[in-house]
Amino acid sequence: MSFSEINIRQIDKSAVSLINDEWALVTAGGKEKWNTMTISWGGLGELWGRDAAFIFIRPQRYTREFIEKSEIFTLSFFGGHYKKELSLCGSKSGREIDKAAATGLKPVFMEGAVAFEQAELVLVCRKIAFQDLDPAGFLDKSIEDNYPSKDYHRLYVGEILKTYKKN
Repeated sequence: MSFSEINIRQIDKSAVSLINDEWALVTAGGKEKWNTMTISWGGLGELWGRDAAFIFIRPQRYTREFIEKSEIFTLSFFGGHYKKELSLCGSKSGREIDKAAATGLKPVFMEGAVAFEQAELVLVCRKIAFQDLDPAGFLDKSIEDNYPSKDYHRLYVGEILKTYKKN
């Protein structure tokens, strides 16, 4: 496993492609205990003069407990590979299974955070803000269709501290 630090601006794919088409794992916690889940919603950009990642997590997700307790989280991108594994990580709870064992994804520890050896790109982010989504702000009322259980996402903003690309 070998990663090199790069400038975030050297990424040659759009954020839409990385997140929506290829998916990613968001991971929080430390060596002793951590959890990961698949994301296919979110964004990358600039906010408050910082490179930033925007992720959304529903209240019942186990990973949210780790995000809440952690200052740092990672986004691991796999270049569109490992969709079967990422599908499992998005549909099963880490409360009930060991996702690494179930998928064969190998955790690696960098910058005090957990990422995955198979990833092609890793963003290490520092949590700097959050906001719970409020359906009163949905101007397009069809958005509510995504929430039949009224389990509205919490938006987390992470300052991108480091970007690593697999060698």
